[in-house]
Amino acid sequence: MKIEEYLSSLPSSIISGEDVELSNETIKEIFRFAELTENDIFYHLGCGNGNSISIALQEFRVKKAIGVDNNKEKISQGQKLLQEKHLTNGSFRHQDITVSDISDASVILFWFSDEKIIEKMILKFRNLRSGCKIITIWGPLTGHMPDKIDFPYILNITPFKMAKSLRDQMLAIFNTDCIDFTVAWEFADRYSKAIGSRNLENDRFLTILQTVVIWINAKNLGIACGDGIPDPIRSYIGILKTFFNIEVEHLLDH
Repeated sequence: MKIEEYLSSLPSSIISGEDVELSNETIKEIFRFAELTENDIFYHLGCGNGNSISIALQEFRVKKAIGVDNNKEKISQGQKLLQEKHLTNGSFRHQDITVSDISDASVILFWFSDEKIIEKMILKFRNLRSGCKIITIWGPLTGHMPDKIDFPYILNITPFKMAKSLRDQMLAIFNTDCIDFTVAWEFADRYSKAIGSRNLENDRFLTILQTVVIWINAKNLGIACGDGIPDPIRSYIGILKTFFNIEVEHLLDH
């Protein structure tokens, strides 16, 4: 099956990231990357079980931390967590993030793949105070140049800088003149480790899939190193097709 068919066969909660909980260490890495301080008002949009809110309050001493999620059960878990830890300057909202008031935010963690949600949120983000930090994972805000990168963590700061092209945006993220197999693998591996599960086989599969996708995107944008398909990429394309019945060659512009 084509990769689009494979992705459409997965539960929507997996694709949206709803069922992916970031580890505590990953959350701390993100906060250090964003230089979260006691002066910040932190929002996690799509907060899941609320660990990020607890860590922001306890370990980074933020002024205020708010988690927003449309999953009522996870919001209840987060509220219970704050009660158990006696944290009073944190709160949770069972709410759609596109209608939630985030006007007082200084740092926002926003990790969504739905383009419609991203487009709506970019409009909201543009109205936030100057200097507000928006943290994303894997990709920057659509059409905008990142202000800071420690892949897979990416920071956009208001007011946003528009990207001239997807090519310029991608080169900025990977900080290189061209993307070869080694670069594609390194960045895919960073992503897998950041959102890693307890299943190493799943992480390996994700790394292979993301490596191929990164390289194909680079090839189509004219920023892959060399003219041909590198042998490791060709091998991974074969592995995906033979062992997982996933076809990706049609993604290449011929």
